[in-house]
Amino acid sequence: MSGFGFRETASCGRARVGRLATAHGEVATPAFMPVGTQGAVKAVTTDELRRCGAQIVLSNTYHLYLRPGHEVVGEVGGLHRFMNWDGPILTDSGGFQIFSLAELRRVDEEGVRFQSHIDGSAHLLTPEKSMEIQAALGSDIAMVLDECPPGQAAREEVEAAVDRTTRWARRSRDAYAGPGVAFGIVQGGGFPQLRERSASELRELDLPGYAIGGVSVGEPPETMAETVRFTARLLPGDRPRYLMGVGMPRDLVEAVAAGVDLFDCVIPTRNARNGSLFTSAGRVNIKRNEYRSDDRPLDGDCPCEACTGYSRAYLRHLFLSGEILASRLHTIHNLTYYMTLMQAMRRAIVESDFDTWRRGFLARLESQERSR
Repeated sequence: MSGFGFRETASCGRARVGRLATAHGEVATPAFMPVGTQGAVKAVTTDELRRCGAQIVLSNTYHLYLRPGHEVVGEVGGLHRFMNWDGPILTDSGGFQIFSLAELRRVDEEGVRFQSHIDGSAHLLTPEKSMEIQAALGSDIAMVLDECPPGQAAREEVEAAVDRTTRWARRSRDAYAGPGVAFGIVQGGGFPQLRERSASELRELDLPGYAIGGVSVGEPPETMAETVRFTARLLPGDRPRYLMGVGMPRDLVEAVAAGVDLFDCVIPTRNARNGSLFTSAGRVNIKRNEYRSDDRPLDGDCPCEACTGYSRAYLRHLFLSGEILASRLHTIHNLTYYMTLMQAMRRAIVESDFDTWRRGFLARLESQERSR
């Protein structure tokens, strides 16, 4: 397992703190992974990621396969060296693109046949090919290829996806020869019986970690929250639990309460580039005219470069002027907010105060949202 291991070190209810060991260092969980889809977290350097508090990053098999090609990355020493990141890396399998690029693909038992969104060229991504790509990238955690149906899919479609996901997981596990480990992905949509079946079948494969997939794909928020709570209980307690593609701060807090350990999402970085910033006093839309001459820091409680060096008025000016610096500073801030949030949850769990902390955080969030 190349130095891989997980141990729980503290808990409060179902929420827990742990240590995830990899060949490229340890991760204190619960942890949020910034998304570096193409081998880069948009607008920031790896040194800046470290200063934000990032411990582990996510990159994407589909995109790196198409450009520059996994062979290129492998030839230069793997993704860690290629992107100058010496910490752990998790790579997505390409399964989510099966969902998000529906118009460009066709799924059958062999794999996914798709057209490149770059040049229209034809490709076949099989479980074996996905694992080959991730092995060449040298990721610490590889994800098995799965089928992710849309949130409103009929039960018959979801059931077929669950069955295929199990078969593909077995093929992925058997094919993987990379330096890290491979995690399974539980599917099942909003159908509890299918979630139970998927989790049971994947547990039989004895994988070193398990992800909750197929959420935040168009289903109502309350369905997503209930699905996460239900599915987390089905996963083995001695393995890390990873919630894929979620989410907003409220989602993270509720999922940690359900016992989830790892998260990724583009929300903090994408919102940053759009001028939507998370602060301890609520969301700030930096485009608004009220910040035109506002000399206060974005968030007086935040230690990041954007908050300690610049005013709201200046950040607004940068954004409206189309300055690249706006994306950089906003991204640094939003990532710092997310990392600080995860650190606060870890501390509350260790101090056996997570339930109280959670209620207070959610109450403040609701109050801020009402006043917007």
